[in-house]
Amino acid sequence: MAASVLWQPKEEGLREICGLLEQSISPNSDKSLIWQQLQHYSQFPDFNNYLTFIFAHAEGTPVEIRQAAGLLLKNNLRNAFKSMSPSNQQYIKSELLPSLGAADRHIRTTVGTIISVVVQQGGVSGWRGLLQALLQCLDSNDLNHMEGAMDALSKICEDIPQELELDVPGVAERPINVFLPRLFKFFQSPHASLRKLSLGSVNQFIMLMPTALLQSMDQYLQGLFVLAHDSTAEVRKLVCAAFVQLIEVRPSVLEPHLGNIIEYMLQANKDTDEEVALEACEFWSAYSEAQFRPESLSSFLPRLIPVLLSNMVYAEDDESLADAEEDESFPDRDQDLKPRFHASRFHGADDAEDDDDDIVNIWNLRKCSAAALDIFSNVFGDDILPTLMPSVQAKLASTDDATWKEREAAVLALGAIAEGCISGLYPHLPEIVSFLIPLLDDKFPLIRSITCWTLSRYSKFIVQGIGHPKGHEQFDTILMGLLRRILDTNKRVQEAACSAFATLEEEAAEELAPRLEVILQHLLCAFGRYQKRNLRIVYDAIGTLADAVGGELNQPRYLDILMPPLIAKWQQLSNADKDLFPLLECFTSIAQALGPGFSQFAEPVFQRCINLIQTQQLAKVDAVSAGVQYDKEFIVCSLDLLSGLAEGLGAGIETLVAQSNLRDLLLQCCMDDTCDVRQSALALLGDLARVCPAHLRPRLSEFLNAATKQLNTPELKETVSVANNACWAIGELAVKVHQEISPVVMTVVSCLVPILQHTEGINKSLIENSAITLGRLAWVCPELVSPHMEHFMQSWCIALSMIRDDIEKEDAFRGLCAMVRANPSGALSSLVYMCKAIASWHEIRSEDLHNEVCQVLLGYKQMLRNGAWEQCMSALDPPVKDKLSKYQV
Repeated sequence: MAASVLWQPKEEGLREICGLLEQSISPNSDKSLIWQQLQHYSQFPDFNNYLTFIFAHAEGTPVEIRQAAGLLLKNNLRNAFKSMSPSNQQYIKSELLPSLGAADRHIRTTVGTIISVVVQQGGVSGWRGLLQALLQCLDSNDLNHMEGAMDALSKICEDIPQELELDVPGVAERPINVFLPRLFKFFQSPHASLRKLSLGSVNQFIMLMPTALLQSMDQYLQGLFVLAHDSTAEVRKLVCAAFVQLIEVRPSVLEPHLGNIIEYMLQANKDTDEEVALEACEFWSAYSEAQFRPESLSSFLPRLIPVLLSNMVYAEDDESLADAEEDESFPDRDQDLKPRFHASRFHGADDAEDDDDDIVNIWNLRKCSAAALDIFSNVFGDDILPTLMPSVQAKLASTDDATWKEREAAVLALGAIAEGCISGLYPHLPEIVSFLIPLLDDKFPLIRSITCWTLSRYSKFIVQGIGHPKGHEQFDTILMGLLRRILDTNKRVQEAACSAFATLEEEAAEELAPRLEVILQHLLCAFGRYQKRNLRIVYDAIGTLADAVGGELNQPRYLDILMPPLIAKWQQLSNADKDLFPLLECFTSIAQALGPGFSQFAEPVFQRCINLIQTQQLAKVDAVSAGVQYDKEFIVCSLDLLSGLAEGLGAGIETLVAQSNLRDLLLQCCMDDTCDVRQSALALLGDLARVCPAHLRPRLSEFLNAATKQLNTPELKETVSVANNACWAIGELAVKVHQEISPVVMTVVSCLVPILQHTEGINKSLIENSAITLGRLAWVCPELVSPHMEHFMQSWCIALSMIRDDIEKEDAFRGLCAMVRANPSGALSSLVYMCKAIASWHEIRSEDLHNEVCQVLLGYKQMLRNGAWEQCMSALDPPVKDKLSKYQV
């Protein structure tokens, strides 16, 4: 007996649910009340059957209500399908399939979405009859049925393509082998909707590249060539997307057709539909990464570069054009305030690159074209200049208002090629700069803002020329030009100028010192004028300035300009105000730059950080008592500022720590359930270990256990930054508390050795810190570590030889010497690696360590007789042997 006969809706229930659905789509209804009532109904086991019935059978009901039932059904099934009774599951499946051919297109697309959700829950094999129903519809020649089935299939391909690659019990072939020929056939359908859905479906398999698609590749490519000039823009966009994905995943299949595909993409890059042109433009960066020979593309550059340049001109409907009209009197809107993310403190060589070259983060044809030009400049270098520069110069030469967008695009192009073409441009840099400087005062705000960005792209090379009088004058002109624009009345220009200035600061570093007063005056003037969004960028520029000039900032005349406005803002913001985050970051940089000079400001800053951490720890368990909503960023930023204080004030922070409950708060943070909090807490633990270890001693064993736990975790690769800081902190504690660290030494060593032995895919900084901490533990507890040294000596020495000369490397080598003294035979099998590690020193500055290393080598030379020492030496490269001669062996 069919499931539909078993279950029938009650008239009253249908009426009530339809009424609720009707209210839910009415614009004036109380949404939360309706939501509560629907939640009440959803407790009944057959509620989803009612929704199915309304969706599939309520012919006289308005289509909007049926569609609302379908969308609610989809959401419910996503969460509840697996826990439903088999009879209800079967009822829903059997009622959905007939709707594939529904007369109304909205019903057809909704049923496709629901079917895809059911397949996500139970797989294709869990729905007998689905494949047959889809095939019948596809082969029916009825447009509604073909479209409905194609829509459902396209959603399955998009959400769970791997399902169609699996064997289905009772079906002779895998679903993909059955569907693929039909999809290719639809490429030639007279109906644009079927061409679009079928091509979109096949494209979903490019990343997976199943055997069936690989074997049909010629047919697929032929289909793409046929659709390349389709009258429907959406189809042309999908053709471009297919070529972009194929060149990323399987470039070899395109190689025989490369010339034709490049020609097609070049034409598509000029398509009247901007979305098609954008998709085509993505091809150029994918091409460059595909390792094809650049020569295949170089003959097209004289035609391609002008296309990119013309696509870099602002489109009439670009949102930036409207935004650019806002001056500083316009209040910021909430949507202008992009979410900000604070990167937790990290000890070591950070692998991540921070690239915020892009001024505004909406991807469009203009940006994509500029990115492609940037990539070409890096691939082809100066070879693109003969094609590009005449066009750029011509655009820059026009001065009338009507062509301002062309001028702006030419300035953008100069910025895009700054790095790749610098050897060709460098001799002309003074001319380029002298051309750009007047544009900083252009009447069009977007020309002023792009000029700031382009100048920042050349800042590295401008700073390199400071040694010559002309170069110094040029640097000064740019510096003053950007400062002038920081005080622009236009918000967009303020943002660009501040960001550009921060880039210049990073490159110029101490060269800024003679100009500090005028820089601070401009930045603090902006600080008084800017609204929220751009204020964040001023904080960043002040922080970057402090990082760049360091102790130069520590002079009363500079502090009198810098500190009063920042302190006033600090006092004005409440403990729940997220505008504190960038200010906390800014103070962190200032505290590190001023060093002991920050002590006059330290107490209120320290106390505020303690209060913020306490309030947030309370808010985590009881937001009402705390009076604020929990937000981990407050804790992370406060911990990082305390680290900055510890670094800046050194032992001067001791009295502040002694008078506070920081120790207990910090221990709680070291055991927090959020990675970011633990990461910053462990960084502070290491910083405090350096400057006031005595205050950590009462809870030392708890700190050590919390830190060790971060290394002893199966999720090490996911929490690598936490492990890195934990490892560093343990090493810092070891050199301060000596033997008191012995209870955890062997646990820590057993965690560090696997990191050193399996370095592939592990963050470089964690490897370095593991090697240093292992050495520090060996230095303070050689009697515990040395018996095991033969197990790790080789991989440890390899890691030590990668570390640059510094005090931490000295500590590690003290550990090496201590272990060798305790157990000389433990290093014998790794002697060659130990010699290479010793040779990695440029120079050991510490005289006593230098002597210890000499003793170690001399000891082995005397121990190894009958030619064994000479045999060891012969395994070393000549440069290594030369370096070892410093140690008298």
